[in-house]
Amino acid sequence: MDITQLILDDHQEQRRLFSILEEIDRSQTDVLSLIWDRLASFLELHAQAEEEIFYPELLRVGVAARRKDGVEDETLDAIEDHNEIRDAVAEVARYAVGTDDWFAAVAASNLANSDHMAEEEREGLTDFRRLTGVSQRHQLAVAFAAYEARNFAGVRSVDKDPSGYVRRVEQGVPAGASGSLSIGALKRT
Repeated sequence: MDITQLILDDHQEQRRLFSILEEIDRSQTDVLSLIWDRLASFLELHAQAEEEIFYPELLRVGVAARRKDGVEDETLDAIEDHNEIRDAVAEVARYAVGTDDWFAAVAASNLANSDHMAEEEREGLTDFRRLTGVSQRHQLAVAFAAYEARNFAGVRSVDKDPSGYVRRVEQGVPAGASGSLSIGALKRT
């Protein structure tokens, strides 16, 4: 098991759920609502799991490999992307399910998420595989899977200050204000 593969698997599931929404008749608002609620919850859970487990560790290994600027930029961009996705998901709630405006807001969420996934797959995940060994990726995969399982009912959506996030992680403060797994403190030797 490898955390980078778990993240890729989550990305595939997100793509699948967006695709399902595109194929449901707009008059089936009950089904659209159910699928959207599942997807919106999953998007947030995935972002939080990355912010709690993956990105702190990407920062730690990047600093250790003397690639601080690169991994900081990737992390800042990812947290900004997560905020954009959260905002796009919140926008969907402003519209009646199945309307043109609702579908447009879902499409905007899909675009924000797709842009983020593509960038993360090209940069963060690739860098992480290059900077870490299989054993470390396995340990993080276990923590990632446990986090998602523990929070299967969803997590609260909260935008984060990207610079503050990176600063706290680099100072060894847990990535999340509460409920953090305390994985990835950069002060480790």
